[in-house]
Amino acid sequence: MIKNTFFYTTLILASTTFVSCSEDSDEVTPTPATTTNTIIDIAQGDDFTTLAAALDRVSLTATLNGAGPFTVFAPTNAAFTALLSELGLGGLDEVSDDLLTEILLNHVVSGTVLSTDLTAGYVSTMATGAQDTKVSLLVDLTDGVKLNNTATVTAADVVADNGVVHVIDQVILVPNLVDAAVANPNFSILVAALTDERLANADFGNTLSGSGPFTVFAPTNAAFTALLATNDEWNGLSDIPAKTLEAVLKYHVIVGDNINASEITDGAKPATFEGNTIVINTTDGVVITDVAGGTSNVILADVQTSNGVIHAIDQVLLPIK
Repeated sequence: MIKNTFFYTTLILASTTFVSCSEDSDEVTPTPATTTNTIIDIAQGDDFTTLAAALDRVSLTATLNGAGPFTVFAPTNAAFTALLSELGLGGLDEVSDDLLTEILLNHVVSGTVLSTDLTAGYVSTMATGAQDTKVSLLVDLTDGVKLNNTATVTAADVVADNGVVHVIDQVILVPNLVDAAVANPNFSILVAALTDERLANADFGNTLSGSGPFTVFAPTNAAFTALLATNDEWNGLSDIPAKTLEAVLKYHVIVGDNINASEITDGAKPATFEGNTIVINTTDGVVITDVAGGTSNVILADVQTSNGVIHAIDQVLLPIK
């Protein structure tokens, strides 16, 4: 009897153990849900629904969801609304896919650039300019962070898994040569010269906003100030004869080519829009010699735009001796 009792007790314990093990083996440990915080995840927030829709429409969502890293200056919904109002458009559907793609890429910089990494000057965006170059974006740190003298960073350093987002209050359109010159305060006298009403027939504004490509050697304000100082009768642009001013401006433009600094060869003598040539020497920086024998140094190279490139120079070139 004792043997039987022991037998049944052992059988019951064995059965219980078997069932317990069997039940344990059927249990599946749940895999923890993975969450992402990519640039696209951030762009899908309530303040960026227009941006997210635009990126999706032109197939940039996958790009900005990739490894990167990228720095994105992200316009808010209000920024897109302001742009549409300014352009008199009913919606982004009135903007072509190609143009919208370049506008959006003009807000993207390769690499992770935090606000503490930004320096005053130009950075290259992922937008495509003349002759497959990358469009330049002007960064001004005078009062906060301002881009192309239009958009202000309102919230910085929203860190993502694949880069960083800086929120901005305006959409940054891809600039042409005239837009880029207007955006930079150091070219304000040049802009005034290009828009001088006495030169209406030359129509520099429309010409340099055209398809191009153009290479412009752009004198800074200091360069124009130095030019005015060479003649006691010149107190401002209006004192320079219109014919002379037109010839001088044309002498700073090369038509039909987007010549980056790396493409300039020593001793090159390109013909200008004015008709005369300039001589470029590269043995000690980039130095340009004009017809009059004067020299000017390139102090800032490769400001790239949609239709050409700007090189800032420190002296005005003269096409006459």
